[in-house]
Amino acid sequence: MSTATQATTATQATTAPATAEVPPGFDRLVELVPGERAVAVRNIPATLPVFDHHFPRHPILPGVLLLESMAGLAKAAAGGDPAGWRLASVRGVRWKHFVAPGDQVEITVEVTGRTQQTTDVRTTARVEGRVVAAARLLTLVSAEKPREGTA
Repeated sequence: MSTATQATTATQATTAPATAEVPPGFDRLVELVPGERAVAVRNIPATLPVFDHHFPRHPILPGVLLLESMAGLAKAAAGGDPAGWRLASVRGVRWKHFVAPGDQVEITVEVTGRTQQTTDVRTTARVEGRVVAAARLLTLVSAEKPREGTA
């Protein structure tokens, strides 16, 4: 394989397909390999209503909203219809730095395990290359599977 062909193949493997839809809440889908991994970018505008009260003098994005973005991208990486998955558990979450208005967060999700009913992922959020949050394990379950304790 020629060097030009290798470069073209590498470029195709690291970019999202033109037909891939950007998951809700994200500004750009960088990479999507269903069942394996996904990378997306979310801009954090200063106009988000949450910044009015969290916190007015030092606005920061609440960690739960960042975790929600991680879970949303995990659903896209799991494959199939993202609405077909729901978040079941989160383990090993680490918050390392604040996310502020004007930041651009790059979220990476890697599928680490998969069965017909569940998908396990590891996810990392970065701002300007610096890790701001990471979750060792997010477990998604099929939305068709009944919730524990229900009939």
